[in-house]
Amino acid sequence: METGTKGMNARATVILLVLLAGRMWGQGVAGTAGGLEPRFLVDVPTAGMLDKGTYALDVDFYQDGGVLFGLSAGILDRLSFGISYGGSKLIGSGSPEMNEIPAINVRIRVFEESMVFPAIALGFDSQGKDGYMKDQDRYRVKSPGFFAVASKNYTLMGYFSIHGGVNYSLERADDDRDINVFVGAEKTLGPILSLVAEYNIGMNDNSGNAIGKGRGYLNAGLKITLGSGLTLGVSMKDIVKNGGDVTVANRTVHLEYARSF
Repeated sequence: METGTKGMNARATVILLVLLAGRMWGQGVAGTAGGLEPRFLVDVPTAGMLDKGTYALDVDFYQDGGVLFGLSAGILDRLSFGISYGGSKLIGSGSPEMNEIPAINVRIRVFEESMVFPAIALGFDSQGKDGYMKDQDRYRVKSPGFFAVASKNYTLMGYFSIHGGVNYSLERADDDRDINVFVGAEKTLGPILSLVAEYNIGMNDNSGNAIGKGRGYLNAGLKITLGSGLTLGVSMKDIVKNGGDVTVANRTVHLEYARSF
């Protein structure tokens, strides 16, 4: 009888450990402040998705009076599509300088996150950041192009997620067209606030006619969930001053509004 009791206690202990491990390691990409899956950190993509029947309006405010508008929608459970367009000098003085053409983004989640493995998404995004440079036929920060990204979420005094991926940008046929690598992380600091940081190694923007200096692009910021699907992000970009004539880190503001159809 004592042996049977010990066996039952051992099984109960194992079950409890499994449940605790699942609670710690299997929260999924959605475990962030506000409950929405992050689709981006600052610039780089994550494996986060919009739910089917959900749309998101994104607005970026960047240097030189730039404004970028984006609209995305969850088409299927693991498939989303979006379009974006904007330009520089839309705010302040000077004639507006619009991006050459609208950009598109498509994303598909190929693997859901489990207790052991990360969520994995594949996609294409032709939207670069921080203004279009007509004389060089590229964005100041190249668009991701084709990308693959993995995301894993953990419980750690709130939530902590890590992200990493590779991308191949189609910008500039005569420029550096190497495959690029990026990494990033997000840490919640309460129910409505999270800290994000990312490092775009810039392997596709450090030789030939590239504007990068070989340091990569380091960005960091805060995200604040304001409620009713509205999120405010404030960021410092290119902290290591990699991008050409950059002498100070760029300050940007991002607004996201997500709702169901």
